[in-house]
Amino acid sequence: MIRLLGLQPTYMPGDTLEFEYRVVNVDHASIVAVESSVVWITEGKGSEDLGVHFFQRLTGNSLASIDWSIAQKLSCPLPMSPLSYEGKLLKISWCVRVRFYFSDGTELMAQQPFYLGTITREV
Repeated sequence: MIRLLGLQPTYMPGDTLEFEYRVVNVDHASIVAVESSVVWITEGKGSEDLGVHFFQRLTGNSLASIDWSIAQKLSCPLPMSPLSYEGKLLKISWCVRVRFYFSDGTELMAQQPFYLGTITREV
């Protein structure tokens, strides 16, 4: 589960995005890596692109020291662009992603979308 700590899912360029995540109902000893990221995704005619603004990977001793009974909090400053956009031919969206990798080779991924800037929609 990912939770944005802001009051609304809209942030302005230069704001600090604060979020927390937690995982429940899994064997915490089986977690071999956790990746947290803030990404923007473009969708358009025939192609998609992904830009990574923030990335953190935890493995080994970093994971061993985590108390999974409490939510893990992270924050990062947001860039000036690209702003969220919803057009007919192009869409730019932002989200927080957290991906857990387990010792049996499986993965668990969650994401929470948000808007960067005042959302612009093509009319």
